[in-house]
Amino acid sequence: MTTTSCPSGLTRRQFAAGLASLVMASATKARSETALPAIDTHAHVFHRGLKLAPGRRYAPDYDAPLALYLEQLDRNCMTNGVLVQPSFLGTDNSYLVESLKAATGRLRGIAVVDTRASAEELRALDRAGVVGIRLNLVGQPLPDLGAADWKALLAEVKAMGWQVEVQRNASDLARLAPQLLDHGVSVVLDHYALPDPKLGIADPGFQSVLKFGAARNVWVKVSAPYRNGAAGESFAKAAYPLLREAYGVDRLLWGSDWPHTQFEATQTYERNRRFLDELIPDRSERVQLLASPQPLFRF
Repeated sequence: MTTTSCPSGLTRRQFAAGLASLVMASATKARSETALPAIDTHAHVFHRGLKLAPGRRYAPDYDAPLALYLEQLDRNCMTNGVLVQPSFLGTDNSYLVESLKAATGRLRGIAVVDTRASAEELRALDRAGVVGIRLNLVGQPLPDLGAADWKALLAEVKAMGWQVEVQRNASDLARLAPQLLDHGVSVVLDHYALPDPKLGIADPGFQSVLKFGAARNVWVKVSAPYRNGAAGESFAKAAYPLLREAYGVDRLLWGSDWPHTQFEATQTYERNRRFLDELIPDRSERVQLLASPQPLFRF
């Protein structure tokens, strides 16, 4: 039986076998990628009937209910989401808990709690699907994490395997994050760690945040570039390779920041999801990043 050589130097039979193997490997990879979750790690739900916290800096004049958020997930092919308690609702996490229960496991929550919250209160939140606490410290004094109430709270957070999500400018995170790590908790930094928009990646605080990658217990959200100034998307494109090198894709988290409070006029879920494709053109890397939050958020 004669065989015909292919341009590669392989026989036709070898070429066909190799091609079949390549197609099978590609299909297997596609199936495995399809099976992976795609997780939005930062969104908010609320409506105008909820009681607002005293001393709030901002209050929305519209509703962002659970049903509308779930529509955003479906429309953008996201399997799961994380609801972050909005600062203007304070420590009343009742709507957050209600939403988590209604979503029957599709969502997880990050709560805002009083430092004197009891272990029973925290465990009730845990059963509802809460996996961490939020410290939105923008415009707030830095907490004294050495105080007795903070020590007790962070000990409970550590015992439950929760995370501490922090929103604060990078220069302060450089001091705050090590203090949290000293308490043995996992730390998540919001929105590229919020460096000074005038300095971008040259901000010494941001450079310090890059060093936290060695800690293996810190994650950074590549979310809401518009919260990093008018040139936020350009900054994000410069910052992402540095963050990837420092943390690895498995400790970077994407979040939609829906409904983009205070930026509603210029932002949509679709726009932010499309920007992720620009930020990470490689599909496999993007799939990996969207799936990486699965263990951290207990999906």
